[in-house]
Amino acid sequence: MADAAPTASIGELCGLFGVTRQAYYQRQRQVYREAAHQELLLALVAEIRADQPRIGGRKLLELVNPQLEPALQVGRDAFFDLLRREKLLVRRLRSHTCTTDSSHWLHKYPNLIRELEVARPHHLWVSDITYVRTGEGFAYLFLVTDAYSRKIVGWQLADSLEAVHALAALNMAIAQLPASVKEIIHHSDRGVQYCCKRYVKRLTRSGIRISMTENGDPYENAIAERVNGILKTEWLYSMSLPTLVAAKKAVARIVGVYNTKRPHLSLGMLTPEAAHQQAGLLERRWKSYYRKEKQEQKVDQTLQ
Repeated sequence: MADAAPTASIGELCGLFGVTRQAYYQRQRQVYREAAHQELLLALVAEIRADQPRIGGRKLLELVNPQLEPALQVGRDAFFDLLRREKLLVRRLRSHTCTTDSSHWLHKYPNLIRELEVARPHHLWVSDITYVRTGEGFAYLFLVTDAYSRKIVGWQLADSLEAVHALAALNMAIAQLPASVKEIIHHSDRGVQYCCKRYVKRLTRSGIRISMTENGDPYENAIAERVNGILKTEWLYSMSLPTLVAAKKAVARIVGVYNTKRPHLSLGMLTPEAAHQQAGLLERRWKSYYRKEKQEQKVDQTLQ
């Protein structure tokens, strides 16, 4: 049996590479610290993504750093490098199904919000409908969102596009209104659900002014479209929803997480619930709320 090869000591190796033993041990401690730091960051990311599986990198960073001591907080570039190495960056998902039928005889209202500067909660509500795929077929999610805070104030999930479901979402929103609130504008597309007699009557009886898109352009109701997109791309697209009942339970949980835990760049990284307690113009973290259509069509690693 051959003799085992001699093993060099730490001191001999340090001498071979021209470093001191002290430098060697300092480097080892640094490697251990960096590894432990990365494990801590990844654990926090996993905890956040348990509720928000497709939340983007910038929002993740905004949620991770406050949980760390100042010396352990991480910079944006280093954080994105870590997410990239661990294959934790998310890609944008895009899909579109039309839920609007505006080819009807019902009265259509003018757009009141072109030059409107929204500076308080319950100044402007935006309503829209999106679809949710289930094992039983399509379901339809009716949303009423506060444009100032991006908080979802009313919602209903149903198996049809009937106006009664839009009315149910509106009633939920009206039920949570503080008694002191006046001068609300309700903005929507020109779909039959929002133009029908019962819906219009509920708005007018509540003293809510009616505004509608005029050109069929989704950017005229962009905040509502954006909230729809967040719910679908960050949650619903990646979920298996076997039944309408399961989908309703999932949407209830998602709306709660969205309202109370997900920060928004357009709200200065506040959550909708926190922004809903504010007044006055909110700081934004990006130059323009909407991107050009060509940029929107690109599928790339999200930096939201």
